[in-house]
Amino acid sequence: MIVLAVVAFFVTLSSAALVIRWLGRRAVRYGAGKPQRFHAGEIPRLGGVALLAGLSAGWVVGAWQTRGGDPGSLRLGPDVLLWLVVLLPAVLCGMLEDMTQRLRVGWRLTMTLISGLLALWLLDLNVVRLDLPWLDAPLRAAPWLGMGIVLLAVAGLPHAFNIIDGYNGLAGVVAFIISLALVHVCLQVGDRQLAAIVVCLAGATAGFLVWNYPRGLLFAGDGGAYLWGSVVALASIALVQRHPQVSPWFPALLLIYPVWETVFSIYRKLARGESPGMADALHFHQLIYRRIVRSVLFEDEARRMLKRNNRTAPYLWAFTMLSVVPAVLFWSNTPVLLAVCLLFCVSYVVAYVAIIRFRVPDWLRF
Repeated sequence: MIVLAVVAFFVTLSSAALVIRWLGRRAVRYGAGKPQRFHAGEIPRLGGVALLAGLSAGWVVGAWQTRGGDPGSLRLGPDVLLWLVVLLPAVLCGMLEDMTQRLRVGWRLTMTLISGLLALWLLDLNVVRLDLPWLDAPLRAAPWLGMGIVLLAVAGLPHAFNIIDGYNGLAGVVAFIISLALVHVCLQVGDRQLAAIVVCLAGATAGFLVWNYPRGLLFAGDGGAYLWGSVVALASIALVQRHPQVSPWFPALLLIYPVWETVFSIYRKLARGESPGMADALHFHQLIYRRIVRSVLFEDEARRMLKRNNRTAPYLWAFTMLSVVPAVLFWSNTPVLLAVCLLFCVSYVVAYVAIIRFRVPDWLRF
């Protein structure tokens, strides 16, 4: 399994170098006036190309190992290629947006929905339980409700990762941490096949981060964010579906930061009478940047912006660990997981309001 992660790492690492060298020049430049722009200069946003190359290489090597006697007991047969087929509509759509910046939100949502439909058809995924009696009964009576949850997860999580992909190392490290947590629980229940699938994502993400953090030479773009969200959504649903001992609230808590960021963002925009698809600069990570990280550095503007950018992500990594650690510790305990989910949501809102209203203490600045 380590071999697969190493293959994914080095293929992504080398592919990213090629993207920076050649493909980056062919993409439409990211507008200087856009609210999500927190960098100086023109940085390629095609990290998704490198991530897809590394992930695919890891899966292909795993399938080849399985065919050659399966020494690692991975059981990665040709079926793993179906995962790639499921990913392609969403990921290729994201890459096209990175290249042209002309695709409307509706088109991108449609393509992620197509990936969700393919997951239902090719991977036979479904949500059959939530470990809450008053919800499990309707799911058993109407299986289409579980299918709807699959569609919502596979279509929505890519956009959630795209929302938090605002600073160097933020979405990448969050995806890496979540991937390792999923691998850990997969191994705990003996599912080496699913662990191998996700460990390739972790390896590919690590290869991307070499270029993304701290120097910011390459961004994941929509393609990379959609890849992270799609694979994590598929793996989370498959893990719960295959293993009854895994609480469905384990992936819910594991992913609560990007999911709640998205839900709160939709609420915030609707409350202001704006379209949920309209970009703004009021996400939690952007407030961290403005109210905590932005300090006086007597250097040129580009260098100062890069330092501020790099200082933002560690705050959100720590925030993510507040949900990941209890999720990993209590992956089979539904009451604890559900309670921590609620606590995280409340803590997020309190922290959001506090950052807006109050001056941040000096000891939080570095």
